[in-house]
Amino acid sequence: MGIIDGLNKDFESRVRLGMLSVLMVNDWVDFNEMKQLLKVTDGNLASHAAALEKREYLVVKKEFVGKKPRTSYSATPLGKAAFSKHLDALEKLMRP
Repeated sequence: MGIIDGLNKDFESRVRLGMLSVLMVNDWVDFNEMKQLLKVTDGNLASHAAALEKREYLVVKKEFVGKKPRTSYSATPLGKAAFSKHLDALEKLMRP
């Protein structure tokens, strides 16, 4: 097994890496807050969220607050486990 085999290709994007990093320490984060934290466009965030949702690494909740729609994200147990494994692999790469 090679030194990089433990890395997860789903987290190679800086946006996906950032999203899961935020969701590891927050139960739910809404679209606008995530967009502001990561400094990405609406479309960029939405497409990466869709990819992570397809892999079942996050769930998307759409609701109305008053008359305004709100989209929020939360990491699934599968997503948290996959991300933790990815971080472990990164740490192993940095060890002498």
